[in-house]
Amino acid sequence: MNPLGLALVAGGLALVGVGLFRARVPWGRYQALRAREANAERYRAWRGGPGEAAGDTTGADVMKSLLRSRVREALLVVAAGVVLALAGLVIR
Repeated sequence: MNPLGLALVAGGLALVGVGLFRARVPWGRYQALRAREANAERYRAWRGGPGEAAGDTTGADVMKSLLRSRVREALLVVAAGVVLALAGLVIR
């Protein structure tokens, strides 16, 4: 394997690691927010009170959207790393 191929593979693996590291925290927060929202919905159903009005946007909805976009950006970095690593393996 030539030096260019090794550099591409190393750079690709580094990007994969960085992307996964960057996606870990927002994904955990997103899952916790979804669990908290599901718990609140179960409580509302148990209590028998009024649910949320259709079309209302809450702060939690905005935060979930922001977290999803951060995870998406991190996964794009991972995808770029995979492409670089594969290109490094193909170049001989």
